[in-house]
Amino acid sequence: MEVDTPVSTIYNIIVFIHIFSAILGMGPGFVLTTVVKSGNTMTELKHSYKIRHKLHIFVMIGGILLLITGLAMGYINPSLFRMGWYVTSLVLFLAALAIGPLVLSPRSKPVKALLESHNGEVIPEEYWRLSKVLFRYENLENVIFLIIIALMITKPF
Repeated sequence: MEVDTPVSTIYNIIVFIHIFSAILGMGPGFVLTTVVKSGNTMTELKHSYKIRHKLHIFVMIGGILLLITGLAMGYINPSLFRMGWYVTSLVLFLAALAIGPLVLSPRSKPVKALLESHNGEVIPEEYWRLSKVLFRYENLENVIFLIIIALMITKPF
């Protein structure tokens, strides 16, 4: 029988927060693209992007907590830094975080500008061209997160 120590109790709390953060952050993150694909008019599309923005706040909070708790677990249990699944997950997570400001933000700015400046209900062709590129990178990021989740569950190496 294992004896609970203060460190193991803290570690277990951090693991709980880590898992909760994954649900809080990644869950909404997987539907961000889907939410805006449901708009059929400019009014609907603009409303969809407002909902997306609110969901993205959960994604950011969850992502920050994931990084902090993941590193805290490694600090408490340094042997994690010698496990391939942990290091690979950390590298992939940092890469996914970098995709936001380096790739997604520059591609979302023209979409946001179009939504703000366009008058009328018909969604312009330019939106479809811009959003297709944006969504391709968002889908790539979702694949990275799915790989991370699979690594966290299976711990294959």
